[in-house]
Amino acid sequence: MYSDKVIDHYTNPRNVGEIENADGIGEVGNPVCGDIMRMYLKIKDGIIEDIKFKTFGCGAAIATSSVSTEMLKGKTIEQALKLTNKEVVDALDGLPPVKLHCSVLAEEAVRSAIADYYRKQGDKTEEEIIKICGIKEGVSCAHEGEVNEAD
Repeated sequence: MYSDKVIDHYTNPRNVGEIENADGIGEVGNPVCGDIMRMYLKIKDGIIEDIKFKTFGCGAAIATSSVSTEMLKGKTIEQALKLTNKEVVDALDGLPPVKLHCSVLAEEAVRSAIADYYRKQGDKTEEEIIKICGIKEGVSCAHEGEVNEAD
């Protein structure tokens, strides 16, 4: 059912945790399944120097969070905004159709964290941020509350 890569990222997730004084924090959730992802970014000169996550959810949610952080560390903001859920799925050698929504959450969490980064910079309007980041209705950044990775 799950690929070896999904199982590996679930059992040995990479980049789990928080970044103190993160430049961008994004949180997204799926009300149907209950998965919640929070991404933390440290950005310097337009490059993602560090990225961490905390996810409450199933194995596929944890795996997509983990692999997306590996894919984005060292990339530019522009490259990160081009990440698609299909690329996340491909990096994991596929997901069952019922779990594809997890890859969408990973994509949206990154976009939400970048939007938060731009808001903190203060040099773009909210409309510009929404357009640049491709933010969808209901996607927001988070600064309060706790999200913990699932066992």
